[in-house]
Amino acid sequence: MRLRSVVLLALCCTSPFALATPTPAQLVARLHVPPGFTITLYADGVTNARAMAWGDQGTLFVGSMDAGKVYALRDDDHDGRADDVRVIASGLKLPVGVAFRDGALFVSAVDRILRFDAIEAKRDGPPKPVVVVNDLPGDGMHGWRYLAFGTDGKLYVPIGAPCNVCDRPGYAKLMRMNADGSAREDVAFGIRNTVGLAWSPLTQHLWLTDNGRDLLGDDVPDDELNVVTRLRQHFGFPYCHAGDVLDPVFGKGKSCGDYTPPAAKLGAHVASLGIAFYTGTKFPAAYRGNAFIAEHGSWNRSSKSGYRVVRVEIAGDKVLRVTPFLTGFLDGQNTLGRPVAVIVAPDGALLVSDDDQGAIYRIAYTGGSQ
Repeated sequence: MRLRSVVLLALCCTSPFALATPTPAQLVARLHVPPGFTITLYADGVTNARAMAWGDQGTLFVGSMDAGKVYALRDDDHDGRADDVRVIASGLKLPVGVAFRDGALFVSAVDRILRFDAIEAKRDGPPKPVVVVNDLPGDGMHGWRYLAFGTDGKLYVPIGAPCNVCDRPGYAKLMRMNADGSAREDVAFGIRNTVGLAWSPLTQHLWLTDNGRDLLGDDVPDDELNVVTRLRQHFGFPYCHAGDVLDPVFGKGKSCGDYTPPAAKLGAHVASLGIAFYTGTKFPAAYRGNAFIAEHGSWNRSSKSGYRVVRVEIAGDKVLRVTPFLTGFLDGQNTLGRPVAVIVAPDGALLVSDDDQGAIYRIAYTGGSQ
């Protein structure tokens, strides 16, 4: 009887979402956005949905992680919900990164970058991929790569540190190359695991998210939001973290003042991933030029942090404030979803991928008080 009473007590006092994971449709009903905004389900069944890129003809390409797949999504009736979700590549090694240029889709696969030519013209089946690069580091830890084409037409490729913290030549940096893989050069150093890459529409400067090291405690160090204002800047890793935390091993004899500090500290272990500047016209004027960052959420913090999308208000290269924009992915300490990437849709909405739910959400402004 006593055991039965304990079980009943646990059932009555626990959130129903702790007993069963909600479906994407159920989750979207409990997510929170600011007044005047609405959030709906753009697509589900997109297993491990990670980075996103738009094609010229309105196709949304989505990478994945362990699923090893790349997806193509279309909303041909323009109702805000994808009506065609298909796999266009499979069996790839952690193809999280996707980028689109001149009719071709570029896909990362750890040590390789692949190109699918005329991808939107091949609705009956994807073309055979062309290998652009096949000699990138093949390390598993932080080896998955996000890709982005810059305002200079170059393909930008992060090379994450193959460790929690270490000093390894050729790692913890950002490089760029021509679309054919030639003319490689280093852009920035001292970035442990940069995922999000976005160019300010006002200054054209490159902004980067960077995940801080682990095992220094729950609240140290912060993830970083960095801005590249000149070539070959060094942001401190592994010597200095978040602009003011010397590493207990690699920081000996170093000074944080020798490295570029972050434009903003984003919180410890929040796993800041995708970033996008709002370039649409449907959100209120106060949102124009703001950035949005997806925080995937902590994995080793005693009390979970992150699991949301934040709004970053920026003036030039200065961050004015960082505030929550999309929340509700946590029920107490129970994980309901994990946002990964953000992208502005052609219609001015903001899309958010969730690799835990295999879903993509659509946030639109419908009017009301701010």
